[in-house]
Amino acid sequence: EKMNSTMSEEPDALSVVNQLRDLAADPLNRRAIVQDQGCLPGLILFLDHPNPPVVHSALLALRYLAECRANREKMKSELGMMLSLQNVIQKTTTPGETKLLASEVYDILQSSSMSDVDGVNEMNYRRRKAQFFLGSTNKRAKTVVLHIDGLDDSSRRNLCEEALLKIKGVISFTFQMAVQRCVVRIRSDLKAEALATAIASTKVMKAQQVVKSESGEEMLVPFQDTPVEVEQNTDLPEYLPEDESPTKEQDKAVSRVGSHPEGAASWLSTAANFLSRSFYW
Repeated sequence: EKMNSTMSEEPDALSVVNQLRDLAADPLNRRAIVQDQGCLPGLILFLDHPNPPVVHSALLALRYLAECRANREKMKSELGMMLSLQNVIQKTTTPGETKLLASEVYDILQSSSMSDVDGVNEMNYRRRKAQFFLGSTNKRAKTVVLHIDGLDDSSRRNLCEEALLKIKGVISFTFQMAVQRCVVRIRSDLKAEALATAIASTKVMKAQQVVKSESGEEMLVPFQDTPVEVEQNTDLPEYLPEDESPTKEQDKAVSRVGSHPEGAASWLSTAANFLSRSFYW
C-alpha cells in the first residue's frame, strides 16, 4: 500500500487526477464528486503540485465540476479553493494556458453568489452554459467550436484529447460526444487551423469549424487541407505515462462512466482512498 519512493508518486498523482478529470467530464458524476469527502480537498491540493500537467488536469476537473450550478457554492466555500486558484494565477512559473484556465474557474466561482434563481437568470444560465462558462470576456482567449467526423467513442475522444493537449495555446476543451463536437478555448493568437491539423494527425478524424450565419443558423466550414505548423507544448511532460495509456485502460475509466454508474462509484472510492493515503487534512 505504501509508496516506497518519490519516483512512484508522480504517475500515481497524474493518473488519479486524470481519472477524476474524466469522471468530472460526465455531467452525471459531478454532484457525487463534489459531495465526496475526499475528492474536492484532493483536487485543491493538486493545484499546488510540482508537476504542471497535474495542476492543469486538476483545473480541468474543477472546471467541469463548476459547470454544475448546484456545485458552485460548495466549491467556492471549500477550504483553500479560492486561495489556491489565486496562487496558480499569480505564480510566475505557471504556464500561460494554465493561468487562463485558473482565472476562468475563479471567475465562475466568484460570480456564483451574485445570481438569483429566477426565470431570467435561468435563461442566462442556459445561454452561458452553451459557452461552458469559460470567460467569454477574456480578451486573450477565444472559443472555437469543432465538428469532428469520426468522434464516435471514448478511445477516439482520448486520441483527440492527446492531440489537442500537445498544441501550445490550447487552454481547455469540452466534448459533446452525442453531436460529435468539441468546444475548444484557445489563446487569441492561435489559429483555429492548428486545431484541425492536430486532429487530422490522428489519421482517423477530421475537423470542420461550426460557425453561425447572419440569420443565426449553424454552418459547417471545412478547413484548408494545407497543414499548419503547430507549436508543441515542449515545457510539459507527456500528459499520461506510457503504461497509463487511455486506449489500454478503456474498460477501467472513461467508457464506464455514465453507462455503468457503479463503475464510476467504485473508481471514486479508489480515488478518495488514494487521496487520503497521500495527503493529510
